[in-house]
Amino acid sequence: MEGFRVDKWLWSVRIFKTRSQATDACRKGKVKIDEQEVKPSREVRIGDIIKTDLKIFEKTVEVKELLDKRVSAKLVDKYMNDLTPQEEYDKPKKMRETNYEYRERGAGRPTKKERRMIDYLKRKKF
Repeated sequence: MEGFRVDKWLWSVRIFKTRSQATDACRKGKVKIDEQEVKPSREVRIGDIIKTDLKIFEKTVEVKELLDKRVSAKLVDKYMNDLTPQEEYDKPKKMRETNYEYRERGAGRPTKKERRMIDYLKRKKF
């Protein structure tokens, strides 16, 4: 096997849940090989470094092996080497911590005015 479609490979190694999501990400420029945006039909080769902009963080992987069908989560390490720094994985946790709100137990749902204030404070950059 010489090369393999990048959208199919990303789906096969479970970076995207569906192949159409992988194809859309390629079309929107969220998938890069060697710092160049790629089309879904671009062939992947062993040793390629693929950067994928997921909504929350950017995942970087190296292609170890090519495959022709989707594999279980346990076997993914055989086909790719995860090069994503730990800081990228910590981003969602930090976002949850900084975007956290606390309400007293029994206070009920926020009123419309309170909800607007909460939304305003969440959007505001300090």
